[in-house]
Amino acid sequence: MALTVVLGGARSGKSALAVRAAAAQGRPVVFVATGQAGDDEMADRIAFHRAERPAGWRTVEEPVHLDDALRGCDPMAFVVVDCLTLWVANVMAAGSDEVLAGAARAASIAHHRMGPTIVVSNEVGSGIVPADPEVRRYRDLLGRVNAVFAAAADRAVLVVAGRAVPLLATEDLVGG
Repeated sequence: MALTVVLGGARSGKSALAVRAAAAQGRPVVFVATGQAGDDEMADRIAFHRAERPAGWRTVEEPVHLDDALRGCDPMAFVVVDCLTLWVANVMAAGSDEVLAGAARAASIAHHRMGPTIVVSNEVGSGIVPADPEVRRYRDLLGRVNAVFAAAADRAVLVVAGRAVPLLATEDLVGG
């Protein structure tokens, strides 16, 4: 039906926008959560996001195998994936070199679903170049993963201060 990618900075309103969009659809919702509670602060963040979601939604917690999680969703359900930012970190932490291949698989599955899908991710490439090589690798991989999903998407938005700004496809700019 439709794949939407929602990008933005930390605490910009990305997840809240995805939750509101899913709640407005009037169909079953599957929330695919990629976060893991590795410490108290992250556990608090996860609890906050859980509290935002309506009780009737199905939650699938899958930190690494995003393609499998998407394949297992009700084909007609509205799916929210929150978020690619943590998914990339989890795949890297698992020692996998399959980040881009996994992103391509998951983006294709999301794009071809019968029901709508919203995928949330942070935009981390607008800041300074990190001094640490592993942090640069993460930033670069996340940027590429975001581009893979945006290329497969029917629409993409950038959320800034709670406002969604539509992003044009490259073809719209270069006349292709």
